Amino acid sequence: MEGSPGSLKKKAGHSSRLAFPVQPARCGAWHWLGGFCNIHGPLRSPWSCQVLQNIRVVLVNTSHPGNIGGAARAMKNMGLSRLVLVDPEDFPSSEAVARASGATDILDNAVVVETLEEALAGCSVALGTSARDRRIPWPLLDPRECATTSLQHVEMGGEVALVFGREYAGLTNEELQRCQFHVHIPSNPEFSSLNLAAAVQVLAYEVRMAWLAAQGQPTKMNKLETTAMLNTQPVTTDELELFYGHLESTLVEIGFLDPANPRHLMSRLRRLYGRAGISKLEMNILRGVLTETQKAVRGESHKRSKDDV
Repeated sequence: MEGSPGSLKKKAGHSSRLAFPVQPARCGAWHWLGGFCNIHGPLRSPWSCQVLQNIRVVLVNTSHPGNIGGAARAMKNMGLSRLVLVDPEDFPSSEAVARASGATDILDNAVVVETLEEALAGCSVALGTSARDRRIPWPLLDPRECATTSLQHVEMGGEVALVFGREYAGLTNEELQRCQFHVHIPSNPEFSSLNLAAAVQVLAYEVRMAWLAAQGQPTKMNKLETTAMLNTQPVTTDELELFYGHLESTLVEIGFLDPANPRHLMSRLRRLYGRAGISKLEMNILRGVLTETQKAVRGESHKRSKDDV
């Protein structure tokens, strides 16, 4: 077998076309990265349009087809598209399709091979997940370091494999020795066993976060309720002072604040409302609440009109 990625074939029952065809990247308003639609804006280079396509996820001897489907879903969530299955016990499978929840294109294009050696053909680096301490010291990375290392190799023109072992036993020592790096997910030591698809999700997420950071793209959604989006202006300091005066008189009137022994109540309330970043609209609501409270204490009747805030 040749060492290039394109030399990997599918088993009987699957298409015999070359594995991992590279989709033409379209730099502009929309970009397709391994079936994942990215709308953050133009990417900065042809390399950035194809980087995630150079990372393959390798599952070794998976016993439960549902985990294959779950892994496919996790991959597509994070923009990865290249799945290699080493001697799976049950694939193709309707259960894998069900668990993929729409990521069936990942399953349809999955490459099935007999050995890990075939799965790693053409890779410049393989990173194998391991939950156990090994007798032979080996370069060990956490998921974030794994993502950074993966992108560094891709940037240099290499192919990267993220290798995951069997559900019940992980990767063998021999299989781990085929990986240049071992990856350990620092889970709860009292309950450290991760579901296979969950482990794929962790590494895929870190890869995506590292990729977004490398492209200078946002990793956080903008807050929906900003002052600008609410079309309101922030309250001014003099309006705040009027509010504090109104608040204090109301608290005295309802008997909550003793003017002869105020302690630090108003200072604490000032600090509380100062942190809130109150807008003019919100200030109108608060002043309205105080006004209605005072009227209720005084026995004054008032019905709010439809024009009230």
